[in-house]
Amino acid sequence: MSVKIDETLTVECETGNYHTFCPISCVSWLYQKIEDSFFLVVGTKTCGYFLQNALGVMIFAEPRYAMAELEEGDISAQLNDYEGLKKLCIRIRKDRDPSVIIWIGTCTTEIIKMDLEGMAPKLEWEIGIPILVARANGLDYAFTQGEDTVLAAMAHRCPETELSVHERKETIQNFLTSRKKEELVEYAIHPSLVLFGSLPSSVASQLNLELKRQSVKVSGWLPAQKYKDLPSLGDEVYVCGVHPFLSRTATTLIRREKCQLIGAPFPIGPDGTRAWIEKICAVFGVQPQGLEEREEQIWASLKDYLDLLHGKSVFFTGDNLLEASLARFLIRCGMIVHEIGIPYMDKRYQAAELSLLRDTCIKMCVPIPRIVEKPDNSNQIRRIRE
Repeated sequence: MSVKIDETLTVECETGNYHTFCPISCVSWLYQKIEDSFFLVVGTKTCGYFLQNALGVMIFAEPRYAMAELEEGDISAQLNDYEGLKKLCIRIRKDRDPSVIIWIGTCTTEIIKMDLEGMAPKLEWEIGIPILVARANGLDYAFTQGEDTVLAAMAHRCPETELSVHERKETIQNFLTSRKKEELVEYAIHPSLVLFGSLPSSVASQLNLELKRQSVKVSGWLPAQKYKDLPSLGDEVYVCGVHPFLSRTATTLIRREKCQLIGAPFPIGPDGTRAWIEKICAVFGVQPQGLEEREEQIWASLKDYLDLLHGKSVFFTGDNLLEASLARFLIRCGMIVHEIGIPYMDKRYQAAELSLLRDTCIKMCVPIPRIVEKPDNSNQIRRIRE
C-alpha cells in the first residue's frame, strides 16, 4: 500500500513488527524536566528490571519515580489494587511531597484491563494530590510516544485562558504606558503561544530567545518545569510542537482544548529551526529578521563536520519517529539518505516536515528517499545489501 504526499514524495507501508524501546523509558527524562513531579510505574517485575537497567540510576540518587509491582493476586483480580496504590501514594506524599503523581500504565495493566482511570480521581480526592494516568505501554509504535501519552494527559489539567485576544491587547497596551514599558515593548501584540514538547531547560531557553528576537512572546511550555506552572489553553491560544512524535498531544490540544495548531517543521538542525521560527512568525504576521544570516553562520561553524559527512550515505531502519527530521537535516549536511524507515507516520502532523524534506532534496540535488512506514526488517536488510 502507498499513499501519495505529492508528485515526488511517497510513503509506503509494510507489515513488519515494531522494533523499539519500551515507552515507559520516558520517565527517565520527564521526571527531571517536571521538577515537582513523581512518576509511579504500575507493572510487573520485568518492567522494574527494564527501568533499573535502562535508566541506570543508583539507589542513593533518590530519583522521583518508583515501581508499583503487580503480583499474581493483582493480575488474577484477587487483591484490591486500589488499597495497594493508595498506600504507595500516601508514602510518596509523605516522603517526597510532589505537586503531582503520574501513574504510568504498562502492558500488563492494559491486558488485564486495570481501571487506573477509575481509581485515580477517587484517590486524588482522598490524598489531596493531583493524579494523572498515562498508559505509556509497549503497545505504542515507538518509545518516544511515552512522552506523547503523558503530555496528552497533562493537557487536560491545564487551566483555561482568562483573557480574550481583544482583552489581552488592551492589557498589553495599558502596560506599555506604565513603568513596565521597557520590558514589554520588544514583543509584538499577538495571541498566546504555547510550545509543547520536553526539552532541556537550556535548549528551551534558546528557543524562547530566538522567538524573542523576532518579537514573538512564548506564553508557556507543556510540560512546564513546575506542574503548578502549566500554561493556560483555550480557543484563542496557538500551540506548536518541537518533536515529531507528539501527534497524540497535538490532537488533544486541538479537539479537547480547542487550541489552534501551527503546522511547522520541527526545530531539528539549523534549517529546521529557521523554518520553524518562520512559520510561527508568519502565523502572527511578524516579519522575521536575520534568520538567513544566522543559519549561514551556524553552517559555517560546522564546516569541518560537514566535510566529513559529505557524500556518505545513511539508511534509517526506524525506531523513534524522528527519522524524517533527521534525514532532512543529514541531507542538508550533504549526505545521501537511501531509505527512511519509520514505525508510524502521522502525515497531517508531519506535513510541514515532509514538505521541507522534499524541498531540501531538490535544493541539494539528491534523490528523494523512499519513506517506509512499519518496515519489515528482512525486506530492509535485502534493500541495504542491494
